[in-house]
Amino acid sequence: MEPGPCREFARAAISPLERHGRLLMGRFDLDSLLVELGVKRAGASDAPQAPATEQEAPHASAPCDAQSTDATPASGAPAPSPPATTKPAEGHGSVRSPASGGPSNRRDTTLNDPAERAQRLLVTPDDALGLLWGPPDDPDPAHTRNRELGAELANRGLIAPDQLNSLRTVLRQSPGRTEREVLIEMGVPEEAVQQTVAQMHGLEFEKIDPDEGVHSSYFNRLTADFCRRHLVMPLRKDGNRLVLGTVEPDNVFVVDEVRRLLGVSAVRQVIVTASAISLVIELQTQGDDQDIAVNDILADIDEGDVEVVENDQEDVDFAKQAGESPVIRYVNFIIQTALKEGASDIHIEPAEKKLKVRFRIDGLLLDMMNPPYKMHAAIISRLKIMANLDISERRLPQDGRIRAVVAGRKLDLRVSTLPSVTGEKCVLRILDARSIAVGLEQLGFDEASLEIWRRQIRQPHGIILVTGPTGSGKTTTLYSSLREMDTKKLNVSTTEDPVEYHLDGITQVQIHEKIGMTFAAALRSLLRQDPDVVMVGEIRDAETARIAIQASLTGHLVLSTLHTNDAPSSITRMINIGVEPFLIGAALNAVLAQRLVRRVCPHCKVPDPLTADMREFLATQGLDAAQVSKGAGCDRCRQTGYGGRLGIYELLLLDDVTRDAIARNPSVTEFRRMCVERGMVTLRQDGLAKVVRGLTTIEEVLRVTEATI
Repeated sequence: MEPGPCREFARAAISPLERHGRLLMGRFDLDSLLVELGVKRAGASDAPQAPATEQEAPHASAPCDAQSTDATPASGAPAPSPPATTKPAEGHGSVRSPASGGPSNRRDTTLNDPAERAQRLLVTPDDALGLLWGPPDDPDPAHTRNRELGAELANRGLIAPDQLNSLRTVLRQSPGRTEREVLIEMGVPEEAVQQTVAQMHGLEFEKIDPDEGVHSSYFNRLTADFCRRHLVMPLRKDGNRLVLGTVEPDNVFVVDEVRRLLGVSAVRQVIVTASAISLVIELQTQGDDQDIAVNDILADIDEGDVEVVENDQEDVDFAKQAGESPVIRYVNFIIQTALKEGASDIHIEPAEKKLKVRFRIDGLLLDMMNPPYKMHAAIISRLKIMANLDISERRLPQDGRIRAVVAGRKLDLRVSTLPSVTGEKCVLRILDARSIAVGLEQLGFDEASLEIWRRQIRQPHGIILVTGPTGSGKTTTLYSSLREMDTKKLNVSTTEDPVEYHLDGITQVQIHEKIGMTFAAALRSLLRQDPDVVMVGEIRDAETARIAIQASLTGHLVLSTLHTNDAPSSITRMINIGVEPFLIGAALNAVLAQRLVRRVCPHCKVPDPLTADMREFLATQGLDAAQVSKGAGCDRCRQTGYGGRLGIYELLLLDDVTRDAIARNPSVTEFRRMCVERGMVTLRQDGLAKVVRGLTTIEEVLRVTEATI
């Protein structure tokens, strides 16, 4: 016998409950199910019914088949019409009595009349589903409270009662928003919220490890957009089940979609935080946007845009570069962009799964590019090939040099690699001949100081020192000074470490300390070359200082550098090196200390009124101004308000009084005070004078002169 419609409907109602895991049911016989609900089959005894066996199954379908017809009860009495609705009673196994409409928590054994039994069994399919399950008419308040996240957090003491009231108010006024979102906005820790959600739903809470706690293959199949939109994350495989991190545990449709997309048989949910999912998505998709940008960039860059000038003495195997065209073009793009932006240095810095390219522009490092991390090794290897370095050596620092032609301009790039815990860092110093092909009048000297300095570099003998920290423009000042000399009538030689720029008509010597070619050895040899002017890259030790002094005392003009904070300190520094004070006083002509400050952008310069305190401060420096200038920010200066740099200077000229003071070996403080009293303009005074002239800002002057007067 075919099963009746009631049995088919009961099976259809049970099936989705089994499928979603909300009701664990085996194969039930309909008569047994009705007995459990308190409904007896016609002709059954009052004794408890045992579950039907396989042999009894054909007989179990008879009552349901009878329901599908208009059959009357055995007594022949007409069957009353069925009730309009039959609602389930509260709890398991309770049925609402048709007579009273109230719930009953025991089985109904009073329906002995055949007509009543027939009336009870004549139910519609909807009523049959109602007999199987239905929501309670009078829900338990505690049950509802446990389903309210805010109330549960309040019970646990994680939020105050007034916060709970605020939460409910916001939810009433903002339809569509979830409790989780509002609670997090109110400042409740997201982890505490999600832990409570997990406990309320009987699930586990997990913290995601961004590096190792994600199933990358499943993540790629789901896509980042899907995970971001539905706030899910495939974590790992646990046997045949996928462990899925979710933020909203009751979204069964998303779980079904994940199961369908990944083709897994089962999914186990764990609760995670939305912030952890966002972090994982950011790390997993890092470089995707850059890949698109890189492809656009490489389309406009050609391999020949940066032409490497090969050294005749060294052979470069360019066959190694085969198949690396994108990397070659990207390195060319970095160099071209740095040259276009006027950068002096390029920093390629790896981090944890990140790669950053920064340019030093106007003395400050600025983030410029974020290429994909997977390109790091290829970029470093390409630069090593260009600089003729060992690409297989990644544990030791290496230094090299690249000679290249970029956009028709000859460049020298000093390459330095340094191993770090996150990979090799590479710094390129851009040595552009155009950057030093400037006259002294373009460096920032005022008219009086410029005339004094030109007079000093025309002296027939003596020592002239330029002092300042690294990057203060000492080399540019010395090269510009050498260009002022008549190289056709003078023999000008230099000793440098390294030789940064090549100057026409000047003999330049590279220092190699490992083979004994030190500053002292090179200077001693140059003195046998009949020099008129000698430039020493740096006075580092007593031997170099003594040879330089001897050269100056025997009729040569010596230019050199020292690393000191100001001009008077250079005297004390040379004494500390081991030079006799009376020799310093006899040989030294002048000392120039300098710094570089950023120049106010001329394209967006606007007046900047001074406050009363600032006017008073300038008055103490002998300056009077009602307003200064600043840069408002424009596209040409990258919204910084600055464009280019200029120097501020402190020029110390030695006369008979200061020479006598040096012979007495004075302290730095005493000698500095004497120099200021005799008219020396300090770095800060010169910088503030340029502020009044609208060339720079007070902030820039204070930034570079904080350690000086």
